[in-house]
Amino acid sequence: MQRYFIQLAYDGANYHGWQIQPGSISVQEVLEKSISTISREEIHVTGAGRTDTGVHASFFVAHFDAESENLDDQHFTFRLNRFLPPDISVQNIYKVHDKAHARFDATYRTYQYFITKQKDPFSRAFAYHHYRLLDTEKMNEAAQLLFNYSDFTSFSRTGADAKTGICKMMEAYWTEEPDRYILTIKADRFLRNMVRAVVGTMLDIGMGKMEPEEIGRIIEAKDRRVAGSSAAARGLFLVDIGYPEEISQGLIRNPG
Repeated sequence: MQRYFIQLAYDGANYHGWQIQPGSISVQEVLEKSISTISREEIHVTGAGRTDTGVHASFFVAHFDAESENLDDQHFTFRLNRFLPPDISVQNIYKVHDKAHARFDATYRTYQYFITKQKDPFSRAFAYHHYRLLDTEKMNEAAQLLFNYSDFTSFSRTGADAKTGICKMMEAYWTEEPDRYILTIKADRFLRNMVRAVVGTMLDIGMGKMEPEEIGRIIEAKDRRVAGSSAAARGLFLVDIGYPEEISQGLIRNPG
């Protein structure tokens, strides 16, 4: 058997997240069926993580095993892209050693959340329009306080099956552009719904409903009920995943 890494991007609007689930269409299910059909063998795909319903990925990585030794051929990628629906795109497929794992070997994940300042019919599927101006200075104060903590249970979906709420925060900051705000957040792992809950809480801070230092009280409570509401899924993108050099050589950064 040959193990492959596959890099893809997808518009999550029409999917109930990455992971296969009964009665709902997922990116994983569509990708598995497509690869299986084109390769003419049963393929099971393991993703680097699982995005929630409606969340997008401009950079996603998965792995699969196949009997065929030539699925890294560009012709196969071309045929696969023609077969896949328009909202899923494969950028590259390449061979890795048989122990390489898309999820467990990942060293970090980076998400970005996009908020538009004005109502825009052309970006509404990929950004959240907020009706009030936000204080990015205060939101960045709150973002810096995230580095004082490691247990982010307060930002995890109630009933989630994570064994631990521990995450190592690596980056967290807001940038403001003329037409939008962007949160960039990077950690070794994320809990389910975590980024959207962080954004929702920071929106309250940005509107002056709470002070930046209150984010510490929220995290220390380890209770989802004390954090802000979850921001809309459509503004959230998984934009990067890190791997050790020996298995990352085939990944395309900033794909066109």
